Amino acid sequence: MSRRRRSARLRTALVVTAVLVPGSVLAAAPPALATRGHAPGTPTGLTVDDRVRPHNVEGTPRFGWLPRDNDPGETQTAYRLTVSTAGGDLLWDSGRVRSAQQSYVPYAGPALAPGAAYRWTVRTWDRTGRSSPAGSGSFETGISDDQWEGANWIRRVTGDADDYTLARTEVSIGRSRVVRARAYTAADHTYELYLNGRRADRGTSFGYPGEDYYQAADVTDLVRAGKPLAVGLRYHWYGSGQGRPAGAPGVLLKLVVEHADGTRRVIVTDGSWRVARDGLFPAGSARRNGEGDRIERQDARAEIVGWTAPGYDDSAAPWAPAVVVGAHPTAEYPHLIGQETRLAERTVRPVALTTAADGTVVADFGVVVPARPAVRFDAGVAGRTVPIRAGYNLNPDTGRVETSTLLSQGTDMSFPYVQKDGKQEFRAFTHLGFRYLEIPDAGERIDRDDVSAVLVHTDTPAGREASFRSSDRTLNEVWEMLKRSAIYSVQEAFVDTPTREKGQFLGDAADISYATMGAFGERDATQQAIREFLHSATRFWNSGDDLGRYNAVYPNGDGKRDIPDYSLMFVDWVWRYYTETGDAGLLAEAYPAIRNTADYVLRHIPADGPTAGLVTRLSGGSGAYQYGIVDWPEPGRFGYDMSAAARTTINAQGVDVLRTVAQAAEALGRPAGEAAGYQARADALVETMNAKLRRSDGVYVDGLAATGEQSTHAGQHSTSYAIAHGVAPEADRPALAGYLASLGMKQGPMTAHWLLAALGEAGRADAVLDLLTNPDDLGWANILAQGGTFTWEAWTLDPGTNFSQSHGWGAQAVVDVQETLLGVRTATPGAGRVDIVPPATGLGYASGTVHTQRGPVSVDWRRTGAGLRVELDVPVNVTARVALPVLPGRSYRAAGPSRATFVGVSDGRAVFEVGSGRSVFQPAGRSH
Repeated sequence: MSRRRRSARLRTALVVTAVLVPGSVLAAAPPALATRGHAPGTPTGLTVDDRVRPHNVEGTPRFGWLPRDNDPGETQTAYRLTVSTAGGDLLWDSGRVRSAQQSYVPYAGPALAPGAAYRWTVRTWDRTGRSSPAGSGSFETGISDDQWEGANWIRRVTGDADDYTLARTEVSIGRSRVVRARAYTAADHTYELYLNGRRADRGTSFGYPGEDYYQAADVTDLVRAGKPLAVGLRYHWYGSGQGRPAGAPGVLLKLVVEHADGTRRVIVTDGSWRVARDGLFPAGSARRNGEGDRIERQDARAEIVGWTAPGYDDSAAPWAPAVVVGAHPTAEYPHLIGQETRLAERTVRPVALTTAADGTVVADFGVVVPARPAVRFDAGVAGRTVPIRAGYNLNPDTGRVETSTLLSQGTDMSFPYVQKDGKQEFRAFTHLGFRYLEIPDAGERIDRDDVSAVLVHTDTPAGREASFRSSDRTLNEVWEMLKRSAIYSVQEAFVDTPTREKGQFLGDAADISYATMGAFGERDATQQAIREFLHSATRFWNSGDDLGRYNAVYPNGDGKRDIPDYSLMFVDWVWRYYTETGDAGLLAEAYPAIRNTADYVLRHIPADGPTAGLVTRLSGGSGAYQYGIVDWPEPGRFGYDMSAAARTTINAQGVDVLRTVAQAAEALGRPAGEAAGYQARADALVETMNAKLRRSDGVYVDGLAATGEQSTHAGQHSTSYAIAHGVAPEADRPALAGYLASLGMKQGPMTAHWLLAALGEAGRADAVLDLLTNPDDLGWANILAQGGTFTWEAWTLDPGTNFSQSHGWGAQAVVDVQETLLGVRTATPGAGRVDIVPPATGLGYASGTVHTQRGPVSVDWRRTGAGLRVELDVPVNVTARVALPVLPGRSYRAAGPSRATFVGVSDGRAVFEVGSGRSVFQPAGRSH
């Protein structure tokens, strides 16, 4: 039984069968009654569609907030929302709504105007009927395809395979004070917007036609009344690649300026704009590798200087009139989506500068970063080429950056820069993942202050970064690497690696998303990615036997291709998102697709024959991925029997898909028979798996041959999947977990989470700790021991490969640290209830904070000879079930402002229920 179903079972068992063991547990006082305490505080954390002040809300706005109350054990019993225009005119008042809902509450007022600003308020009521002051927030609506007010897609005529184009215009701004200015911009693929010489915005869209994004930016501070306004756009079209379809070069802008006197000026891209080739980037660059970016070369001598400033003369060559593709929407650009994600940029400096044996300066940034490097020169010489190069490792003999296929991920990581005379700065336009940056042949002294990098990753909500510290120093270092690897693996989208493909692989995205949601409270990138893979199903997998499948990489430049187990992972990922957020809207949006995936599984279960009742040769994939990838790269399979027709891993995932769709159907209020039907098929599959895929000792083999014989190989994957996905009988789990633990690490980073989850399910937190911290076995600590600072694609760097040293999928173990070692688990969708289950063995202490959808849950527990001492802080409107391991003859006492209720004893743990606020649980003396 998987953890999410075990939590539900545990709660039921505690109510129905909990028994008191006389003398073993001291119950706390009963919960406080609803006395007249303090009124609730002003709600905080106000969001619209999970963003604080979004500028392009599309569709129905959905509101969220965090209620506040100093009184312990408080809940939200009601709320009231209002929405007004920016001028203060009330549009909607929800009235007092009796509900505990505090996330994804939909707007229900009259239609909102496009591209308009609104203010909203929320107040809440507590259990005593007192109301809070109103918290206030703001949001702006986006614009639809017919609201671009004549903006045209423009481009430059070129045959460049890697197109850098400049576009500009200049206008006069009216004399009345500027009160609001918004820029709406889209491009294939990346753009930068400049206003009077200052960068105002940067955005990227790698979508297929009809799935591209536009971005909205507040540029009010950059527009001056009564002054000229130079508007400049640089766009970079990459061509087709692993993480992007080719699309078509072009850029689109609508800039709206609103004045205090009520007038409004709209500047749009059209035929009056002038365009030129961006001479800073020479044409003809080769690709960095077989599937990613092109080598970024820069020639400062050919840079067009001053083109973003007012008064620049663009009347002569190389400037020419822009080619007008047409007013949006066009056939090439039929639809744009308002982008909710944003790229966070932060300048970082090297931690050290060294000099190689040949005099080359090498900057060390301390850890691998996804960044755009920059180098300042004081005495450049026109025509001098400085072959700047990034890398992951240094050659121990030369001190220079390693360039071998293995240690560069098969990627040319150079940034050749041709200088002009005098002072200047090289600034890369496109990021790579790297740790080291060498600057050969600089011709001058390079100091540490001369080198920097713009670190880029998706932005995340402020104040929602998780924390963790424990008694194990190695575990603390692993935790920091996991967090860093997760967030550094999301830029414009989730990527397999920020260096090689930069592609959004479904398996990688799901793994990394687990970590970013858990460690950073991230929501937007996950929502975007889930919707993009739903787009892939609509585009490529939309009929017949294709239904229920998704692209292995999306968006992508190589069309229709899938990996079967990735399609199954998608269903688990959607449910994980729903569990963390309680967002029934996206669950409903995904439901038709995930139901198709359940039917895809069922189509591959034969009714008769040697593999009857088991998922057999699940269609999809090719080559090494046919019928399923199991793990990747291939060494991570550790001998898994890929010849099996009915693979145990696929069948375990199939069980999870069927159960999840049944749960989703129930959550969405679908007909009862729909949920029951999928649950019944899941139960039948479990029964068949346990009858046919186990050895006599209960260990799961890798599968059945097409002729029905059991595989002779029983890899770690098979048994870990059986436990983690709720197939293995509960009574067998301790022995099976012992078997798994005895093998050490025999799964790759891609699937290692399921091994940790299986051990956690079986109560073997000690084994989870060992796998995370053992530097002498394969795993995360071993990466650290080898000098790694980012999770890897594989546990080893094998000669002859291009295995990545910046692969975020191993960061999925973030959730195992939080759930198994810290002991904080989301128990109900949206975290209205959380389980606090510190490990019975292993660590001496652990403390940390997990930011749930309803606010931060903080835990500090320490092991004593008599049991655990636990300090807990729970947010308003959340109930915690605290399950503490009971030692023979010992007991627990609960104290603190938030008064806990003793529920009973289950599975050797004393269970308490406690509401919001601070509570303390500590061992009591021996019973008498």
